[in-house]
Amino acid sequence: MANSGDINVGSVIRFNGDLCKIEEYQHRTPGNLRAFYQARMRNLKNGKIVENRFRAGEAVEVVRVEYKQMQYIFPEGDFIVVMDNESFEQVYVPAFLFGDSIKFLKEGMEVKVSFEGDEPILAEGPTFVELVITYAEPGVKGDTATNTLKPATMETGAIVNVPLFVNEGEKIKIDTRTNSYVERVK
Repeated sequence: MANSGDINVGSVIRFNGDLCKIEEYQHRTPGNLRAFYQARMRNLKNGKIVENRFRAGEAVEVVRVEYKQMQYIFPEGDFIVVMDNESFEQVYVPAFLFGDSIKFLKEGMEVKVSFEGDEPILAEGPTFVELVITYAEPGVKGDTATNTLKPATMETGAIVNVPLFVNEGEKIKIDTRTNSYVERVK
């Protein structure tokens, strides 16, 4: 058993019988009261947000999770099919575990999936992806002077705001955490 001081953002704990991932964690010491930890966590079974206060030194059950690099193959209904690179075993991962990064996934990409036993509990796509723009309004010479953005459709169907000078057919780098344009790829 760990105590409340051993938890960080990204830790997975068992809270009220469910697995939860810590998204925000702050140590607070209000005036002349006792110190506590304010935690905002996501329930990994249903995706709901839970908030709780832990006393300083309170016992907390930290769950050890095993991360694996896997290859994205294809979507199937409410699941994403991924393949283990070592055993070539196919695993069905619920699509909601990927969050917003699912719209940037392309066949053959490496994704990170974590398991508790044989059940997938967390999944995340790559932090940066390089995709080709399939549709964007044409750019005009001199459009680099301002910091104005226009919507562009990627090869996966995702829509990302890009600078005016970026054109259809170009490959760009995208940050999947913020759904934003990073740079053009040569």
